Amino acid sequence: MRVRDILRLKGNALYTITPEDSLADAAQAMADRDIGSLVVMSHERVVGMLTFREVIQATVKNGGSLAGLSVYRSMDPGPLICTLETELDEVRRMMLEHHTRYLPVIDNRQLMGVISFYDVAKAVVDAQDFENQMLKAYIRDWPEEDAAPAATERA
Repeated sequence: MRVRDILRLKGNALYTITPEDSLADAAQAMADRDIGSLVVMSHERVVGMLTFREVIQATVKNGGSLAGLSVYRSMDPGPLICTLETELDEVRRMMLEHHTRYLPVIDNRQLMGVISFYDVAKAVVDAQDFENQMLKAYIRDWPEEDAAPAATERA
C-alpha cells in the first residue's frame, strides 16, 4: 500500500495557515476543525508544519499564553515529508523513528495532503481485517476430505 491509496480513502481536505498568522488563530482553527496539525504555506510552498505539540510547547514557554506568538516562531520549519508513491511501511518507519504524527504529502512541489499516525494505523488495521476475512472465507470453503481412509488389506 502507498500513500496515494490512503489519501484516496481519506479524502483531500487540506488545512493550511501562513507563517504570519498568530498562534492563537492557528490554535482556534485546529480546535474548530478538530484537527491536530496545520501545514504552513507561503507563496504556495510548504514552509513548515504546526501541530498541537508545537502549540503546547510555545504556550508553555510563553507563560501559558498565546498572546503575541506567531506561527512562524512556533512551527517546525523542517518537517519530514513523503510522496504519493511512498510505501506505507516506509511511512510507519519514518513516523516511529522521528516521533512524528503528521507528514505532509508533496508531489512536484505541490501539497497533496497530510498523512497522520491515525491514518496509517487505520490503513494497517483495515488491511489486516480484510486479510482475516479472506482467510476465514478460504477456511470455511475448504474442500471436505473422505470421511474414513480406505482400509488396507493384510495378507
